[in-house]
Amino acid sequence: MKTCLFGGTFDPPHFGHLIVAQTIFEAEHFDKIVFIPAHIAPHKKDRKLSSVDLRLEMLQIATKDNPNFEISDIEIKRGGISYSLDTIRAYKKESGLSKNDLYYLIGSDSLKLFYSWQKPESILKECQLIVAIRPGFRPSDISNWILAKVQFANIPRIEISSTQIRNRWVEDKTIRYMVTQPVWEFINKHNLY
Repeated sequence: MKTCLFGGTFDPPHFGHLIVAQTIFEAEHFDKIVFIPAHIAPHKKDRKLSSVDLRLEMLQIATKDNPNFEISDIEIKRGGISYSLDTIRAYKKESGLSKNDLYYLIGSDSLKLFYSWQKPESILKECQLIVAIRPGFRPSDISNWILAKVQFANIPRIEISSTQIRNRWVEDKTIRYMVTQPVWEFINKHNLY
């Protein structure tokens, strides 16, 4: 079963996440996209996030009507800092998937820092890394040992970020067309940001 893992903090999950996931599902003929909310993202350890429960609930609300999407709480159950390598290995063990059937989706902005991730060479041995290109990406910024082992996805560029959404919320600007209506209502109800 060709599976793509899509990790992130999802604080909040937005249309950019959903469009990228659906587009890559179709373009790469995946059997499913598995969203994996981070317990604590290594690169966001010092940032205040919404609680894990609230982020998970928003993700469930955002993805519930798409049969191609699943959510795994593997990082939440494990607790602590959510390192991609640990998640990939645990998911492979749990699902019985081989390297050839397991993909890990990241944005090209994350690819720039991939060399600094925990054991990046091991990640490339455990799964196929698939990269969604974001504006401003230049392959020349990436080391050849990484470029040689990644697959780039041809997907639309969506200019929405969770940071932008949180900032707009604080500035009392609408986020209505950046997140699904149910997620927007959830954020309003819980006054998250």
